[in-house]
Amino acid sequence: MTTSSAPSDDGHPNISRKALVSWALFDWAAQPFSTLVTTFVFAPYFASSLAATPAEGQTLWGYATAAAGLAIALLAPILGAVADATGHRKPWILVFSIPFVLACFALWFAIPDSENAILIALVAFGLATLAIEFATVFNNAMMPDLVPPNRIGCLSGAGWATGYAGGLVSLVIALGFMAANPESGLTLLGLDPIFGLDAATREGDRASGPFSAIWYIVFLLPLFLFVPDVPKKSSLGPAIRNGLANLKDSIAHARQNRPVFFFLLANMIYKDGLVALFAFGGIYSAGQLGWGTIQIGIFGILLTITGTFGAIIGGRLDDRFGPKLVLMGALSLLIVCGLGLVSVDRNTILFIVPAPPATDGTLFGSLPEQMFLVLGGLIGVAAGPLQSASRSLLVRLAPREQLAQFFGLLALSGKVTSFLAPLTVSLVTYLTNSQAAGMSAILAFFIFGCLVLTRVRQPKVGP
Repeated sequence: MTTSSAPSDDGHPNISRKALVSWALFDWAAQPFSTLVTTFVFAPYFASSLAATPAEGQTLWGYATAAAGLAIALLAPILGAVADATGHRKPWILVFSIPFVLACFALWFAIPDSENAILIALVAFGLATLAIEFATVFNNAMMPDLVPPNRIGCLSGAGWATGYAGGLVSLVIALGFMAANPESGLTLLGLDPIFGLDAATREGDRASGPFSAIWYIVFLLPLFLFVPDVPKKSSLGPAIRNGLANLKDSIAHARQNRPVFFFLLANMIYKDGLVALFAFGGIYSAGQLGWGTIQIGIFGILLTITGTFGAIIGGRLDDRFGPKLVLMGALSLLIVCGLGLVSVDRNTILFIVPAPPATDGTLFGSLPEQMFLVLGGLIGVAAGPLQSASRSLLVRLAPREQLAQFFGLLALSGKVTSFLAPLTVSLVTYLTNSQAAGMSAILAFFIFGCLVLTRVRQPKVGP
């Protein structure tokens, strides 16, 4: 179960469907942390119930994200180089899964009005973010050992689609049975929270951390049981020395290889924008439209559904037309829809057009809310292919024997300036006293990233 199968006629190992599905389940296992903790449940809870004000909560959450990003920037390329030298990937996934699980459980102890709640929440969130990013580097590096080059796009897209589906299911469970409205004490489905979770102390929201940990443990097991790993090449000591020695050469190679260099630069820019878009999406909708837990939860479900379909479609387009074209299309859609989102508030659309009064008592009864939902759904369609095609493009550009190391560089490019977009949003919001103006700064990251991406030579599409 830990070695590759016999090679096929094209020289690539024959990997069973069970193994491919098990590999894709890593994204299913990891996604609830991003969906529940980072975006739609715990983060809004942190801003509304732990921090003094939503603005302060947004600022502190951004600091934790930036700190994790800096650590990833410093360590991911080194760990990737070590993984290339040792060969096998699964032991590294296990190493980083342990602190991820422990940090997720720690989020339960971020209790409202307790002395160390904010510190616990920020440290646990930062550590979990760091650990899952490192585990993902090694999971991504397994792809070329599982399928031939002409199928990497579909495999990558299937992984992202599986992740979005996992996020959707976990979000429905969390909002439908765990997280309750503090005023009514009922969940999104109108039920009392399971296990007697107390709505007054936001136990349902805090339970999103332990729930993400348990979900991860259960659905990560198939990867260890059924996905083949490449044979071990070297022991840890020599691997560390060789990995560190080769890291400098890898960075130099990336700088000399113009397609790789410009792709990593573009990825750095547009990933910053994407991180900020999802980090502030819930807070923005609450401020501009007055949405509460139920509305934000439904919005999250919509984004997850459209993201799933987007990842599937994007994977097929990737294999047919190449990942660069998919990335350009996704960025273009994000720019257009992002501009539409910042043009909406409770009373207007398209910046200046007055909206008719909302229908009393009707969920999403106003035209601005409906427009926000449609544009948000399209953003979900674009976000899946943007992330899936990014790793597919790197697989096509990077030297195969240094793939894990280059995935470390990909993590570096996606995190080294991850503080910049959130910081820009915060500064513009502060200077203009406008949430819309602050969020509009994200569009600049998508535009510049798209421009840099035009410098990347389209890799050959096909076998």
